[in-house]
Amino acid sequence: MRLITIYLLTIIFSIQAVRAQKPEAIKWADSVLQSLTLKERVAQLMVVRSSQPNAMLDKHIDSLVEKYNIGAICAFQGTPLQHATMFNRIQEKAKTPIMVTVDGEWGLGMRFTGVNNLPYQLTMGALPNAGQVYRAGEIIARQCRRMNIHVNYAPVVDINNNPNNPVIGLRSFGEDKYKVALFGTRIMEGMQDNHIMACAKHFPGHGDVAVDSHYDLPVIKKTKEQLDSLELYPFKQLIAHGVQSVMVAHLSIPAIDTTPNRPTSLSPANINGLLRKDLGFAGLTFTDALEMKGVSKFFPSGEAAVQSLIAGNDMLCLPEDVPASINAVLNAIDSGLISETYLNEKCRKVLLAKYEYVKDYVEPVFITDLLKDLNAEVDTFRAAVAEKSLTVLAMPETFSFLQKQDSLKTVYINLGAKANSTISASFADTYNIDIIDLPFTNSSAIDNFNVKQLQKYDRVVVALHGVTRSTAKNFGIPASAIKLIKAIDKTGKPTLNMVFGNPYIIAQLDSVKGLVACYEDDVMFRENAYKWLTGSFDASGTLPVTIGKYPFGSGIVKKKS
Repeated sequence: MRLITIYLLTIIFSIQAVRAQKPEAIKWADSVLQSLTLKERVAQLMVVRSSQPNAMLDKHIDSLVEKYNIGAICAFQGTPLQHATMFNRIQEKAKTPIMVTVDGEWGLGMRFTGVNNLPYQLTMGALPNAGQVYRAGEIIARQCRRMNIHVNYAPVVDINNNPNNPVIGLRSFGEDKYKVALFGTRIMEGMQDNHIMACAKHFPGHGDVAVDSHYDLPVIKKTKEQLDSLELYPFKQLIAHGVQSVMVAHLSIPAIDTTPNRPTSLSPANINGLLRKDLGFAGLTFTDALEMKGVSKFFPSGEAAVQSLIAGNDMLCLPEDVPASINAVLNAIDSGLISETYLNEKCRKVLLAKYEYVKDYVEPVFITDLLKDLNAEVDTFRAAVAEKSLTVLAMPETFSFLQKQDSLKTVYINLGAKANSTISASFADTYNIDIIDLPFTNSSAIDNFNVKQLQKYDRVVVALHGVTRSTAKNFGIPASAIKLIKAIDKTGKPTLNMVFGNPYIIAQLDSVKGLVACYEDDVMFRENAYKWLTGSFDASGTLPVTIGKYPFGSGIVKKKS
């Protein structure tokens, strides 16, 4: 009885999705469906990993295209040219247009060598408004369109309410459900307004975990009421604003499904129940990667594929073994565990999505100026976000902005980066700055630094570099560096500490009197910080998350004059 109910629910939602389609879309999907064998219909639901260069993997993908007529690929490592060559080859071979997907949360630079990154979502979460976030979606869409990529697995709309989360961190817009929902909606609209399918993830919310689902199954012990009031809010908003797909996480949430070790990605209660019935979502669902230990540890290979479909998913991402997964689903149909009608409805739904996003966008990728085109807007955008996101948390009353030919003597302590990598000699000369380089590779220089030598200076700027995305090993920052920053602060000299990279390290520095979050650590964000030091613009960023004593929303937004 339970399986019959699941099938009926899925068919109802499939019918709802079809009713929204144009007659020509329905005609095309039905025609293609009739041309496919049962095995090919199953294969249309598979999303296969692609990395470049990898001759063995290319051969494997070609085989899957020719033998099974697989439905989709997900592009990972490689250059744009390598990927374009592969996309062109497989689309030429394909009986049915292949849906090309990518996990590009901060643009194609997240995956493709040579393409510059857009800012992290957490960086954009520091922005005062959502206008630039929409622009990020537009830029990502233009990158994808240039490569004939059809689906981007973004945005992340997990709420970042656990600073110890090992997998979300900088990928989230922050801890405030309203900001996460608004910014997530805007970047989604930026993509979908430019004809790239967006994907809200990771349903029902991966923010409050301390385990990485790539390696094990995280457990969230929240009530349904707690989930509804926080984690589900952004998903509700994106669904209301028309997001076309959702990615389902590998989480154990007893409030949703009490079955031991059953991840939400394989749970009918989560997908057909919570997501479709309760939240009314009729679009495509993608599983998170089925090769991840959060699911494969308990449901190996083909079993995960079968359970994913029974749960209500439409597309199965990165099965461990694609042929084994296809055969397992065929066996489930033979045994009556999955009905052929149910399978056809799933395939039809995928084909309807292909009509809208794929069918007319499979022509060969034009190679000339490819990398140039992909990077065309990125640096300008990064510079704009660097300025608007810069967040001043504490400012010594006696610290004054730098002036050209300054009579005040300044020392710039480059802590953690390579020598001469953060501030130019011409800038230092113009603003009467001495530079002291203290790379982490020279631990003795940091340990033996004598703060008394700073007495001859009128002000001190400490630039902390090398702060990593990962929480491991204290974000890559040695204890000696934190100790030195605090020792410099205690000298009483007007000191400003500028943190480049992951802002979570600020929790260990919240006792210092001067503190600025710069969020990322590249030329754009460094040069922007130098401009602010000269009073070129007002700081307007605010913290997207609570860090140490600084709550969400902290930020001195006017400090130029």
